[in-house]
Amino acid sequence: MTFIPILVGPTAIGKTYLSLLLAEKISAEIVSADSRQIYKYMNIGTAKVDKESQKKVPHHMIDICTPDEYFSAGMYSKLARKIIDHIIKNGKMPIVAGGSGFYISALIDGIFDMEIHDPEIREQLQRRAEIEGLESLYHELVKYDPEYAAKISGNDKQRIFRSLEVYLSTGQSFSDWHKQKSKPADFQYKMIGLNMDRQFLYRRIEERVDKMLEEGLVDEVKHLQSLGYNSNLTALKTVGYKEVFTYLNNEIDFDTMAAQIKQNTRRYAKRQITWFRRDNRINWMEATSEEDLNQIANKIMNIFINIY
Repeated sequence: MTFIPILVGPTAIGKTYLSLLLAEKISAEIVSADSRQIYKYMNIGTAKVDKESQKKVPHHMIDICTPDEYFSAGMYSKLARKIIDHIIKNGKMPIVAGGSGFYISALIDGIFDMEIHDPEIREQLQRRAEIEGLESLYHELVKYDPEYAAKISGNDKQRIFRSLEVYLSTGQSFSDWHKQKSKPADFQYKMIGLNMDRQFLYRRIEERVDKMLEEGLVDEVKHLQSLGYNSNLTALKTVGYKEVFTYLNNEIDFDTMAAQIKQNTRRYAKRQITWFRRDNRINWMEATSEEDLNQIANKIMNIFINIY
């Protein structure tokens, strides 16, 4: 068995900096656990690690699909486990780092991954959506699987299609499939959570948003539009992107857009903290500066030296 570090915590707290610092110290490779960094062309708004850093330290689970492609936590778990196994077999240490709690849970605890695809049913659903409207399909999902329907938006086309496809193919609801037993990871791990004073974290979030806008977040969204991706896609209904789309549609001004991104990012960070606080496997460490992160990197190294 190999122990690997899993770095978690809310957005803007310093996970990327710490993972790079640690990776360079122990010659490791980083496996991202970010549900948006999997998408190509979404760089600034997801705070994706820059290309120079990716050259220094190999990164995985970044830029693996386009914003209009369906990607699930189950798919993440399956692919990330293969990558981790490959890194270990090559004699390197994988470091998992990210703030997507559901992805991390799927990775270590497992999630039922359905290999259920029926192109004919999917095509029928597409035609029905065009004729009847997506709302009609959502109401159908409420009837077949009220538990899952309550978890998603009535505008979430990809997930509505997927859940109806599964039900119509198998006669069993999406929720019931997910409750089936899943297989936990075959590696051992230590989860390290970064924590800091809430107000200090919020200041970091505001600084990050300002930096994203200075670096060209609006132009990034314009580029996505030029490639044919629009605000109806699930990947682009997320913080930082949905607000820019609203701005580009002349529904709000620039300052309002910036304020909304900051507010929604703070709310997202709060949800992340709530998620991770429920997991008693996480070893929490306080961080208020890059100096603290350097000290934390040394603490983590000592933890793994003692394990080995």
